[in-house]
Amino acid sequence: MNNLYSNNAEVNRAYEEYERQMNLRFLKVACYLVAVLMPMGTILDWLVYPDYFQFFFRLRLLCAGLAGVIWVLLHSKACQQFHRLLCLSIAWLPAFFICWMIYEKDGANSPYYAGLNLILLAIPLVVRWSVELSVVGTITVIGMYIAACLLHETQVSQQHNMIANNLYFIFLTGLIVIVSGGVHRSLRIREFSLSYELQKNKNELESTNTKLFEQNLALGKANREIKEAEAQLIQAEKMSSLGRFSAGLMHDIGNQLNYIVTNTFTLRKKTRQLPPELQSELGPIFSDIEDGLQRVDNIVSDLRTFSHPGEQPAEAIDLADIFKLSLRFVSGELKEKNIALDTNLFPGQKVWFNRNQFILVLVNLLENAIDALEEKKFADGIKPTITIASRLEGDRSLIFIRDNGPGIKPENQAKIFDPFFTTKDVGKGTGLGLSNCFGILRGYGSTIAVNSVPGEFCEFILDLPAHAAAKTKPENAERLQP
Repeated sequence: MNNLYSNNAEVNRAYEEYERQMNLRFLKVACYLVAVLMPMGTILDWLVYPDYFQFFFRLRLLCAGLAGVIWVLLHSKACQQFHRLLCLSIAWLPAFFICWMIYEKDGANSPYYAGLNLILLAIPLVVRWSVELSVVGTITVIGMYIAACLLHETQVSQQHNMIANNLYFIFLTGLIVIVSGGVHRSLRIREFSLSYELQKNKNELESTNTKLFEQNLALGKANREIKEAEAQLIQAEKMSSLGRFSAGLMHDIGNQLNYIVTNTFTLRKKTRQLPPELQSELGPIFSDIEDGLQRVDNIVSDLRTFSHPGEQPAEAIDLADIFKLSLRFVSGELKEKNIALDTNLFPGQKVWFNRNQFILVLVNLLENAIDALEEKKFADGIKPTITIASRLEGDRSLIFIRDNGPGIKPENQAKIFDPFFTTKDVGKGTGLGLSNCFGILRGYGSTIAVNSVPGEFCEFILDLPAHAAAKTKPENAERLQP
């Protein structure tokens, strides 16, 4: 085997495998040609040697049958490794039977030597002989012809001139086949090498492009995560500052509130000594004062939850059970306002949280969804709906609470977790609900995010630990310190 056509061993191996596959393919074509063309030669036998027609016809059929045997062998993987020998065999086979005919009739005077020239010309072109195979094939065919002539009953001295003449043309044909085979092989090698390198460069380019595309996707994802982390960090810092401020403010307001409540209680007792008409006049005033004090007390309580999240012990909570319990608090409103509820919770999913605190978060989010749906006018055939879904991602539990309400404007989405921010009418909300949810979730190593398209939907995504081992808090989930 000539390995000098390329300095690249990889290209050499690839070309040899390519040639093997091509030889196996074209060997089958050569088998068809021998199996068809040899029996067709009976026409020539009928015209040239009518007395030997039947005998030659049997020889031709035998040759065609043996070509069929070679065709069968080509389908065996065990025989495919001998494809070079089979390449020679498909030429030796018809050459042998032609030489047999030459031996049987006329020897060197037989015109059938021309068939040997056809074999040397046709077979190498079909099965792509190498220079080595062309040399071996030519020498073998010449040897068969000399043997047929020498073994013929006619004396050699009477036919040596014709033998020399025919051998001359067979030799020239073989020489042409050897030279042209070498030229064509070098051209095939060059073409294959260029094609192989081109395909290799193309594959490398595609691989590089794929890697660049994947890196761009990863870079884009990393940039988004950095921006989200930055936004969450800013929110956490803001909430932390507000938490410390709220803790001090809550202490001062709480003290003053206690004084006001105590004094109000004392004044109400004193009013019992006043005339009935004054009591009836002062009673509503004291009721308004007490309602206002109760409202302030509720705000202080919310501030306490905001500034001290995650203080109660966590436990493994079944998500389906906790949602079932939370929905009891809002079931009346859902029914009254004709709001549909669609739940798709992952079976057996759990979260690591405090039971009461988690109920507080869920009820708050459900109440917000109900209020939002009440604000939107739905077209006929469309029903206000709250969709609750969940899934597990590794050791994290994801919960999605979505409504098809008016959504949240883009400019408000970054503010909704700020304390005292609200889009509700005055007196309908303090703006502490979502900020408390944010603080509570953060205190248990969880996060909350919003996804909304104004006019279409609003969705809150909760990311919570699924078990105790997953409760490591993310950077934006540290507990607020007063």
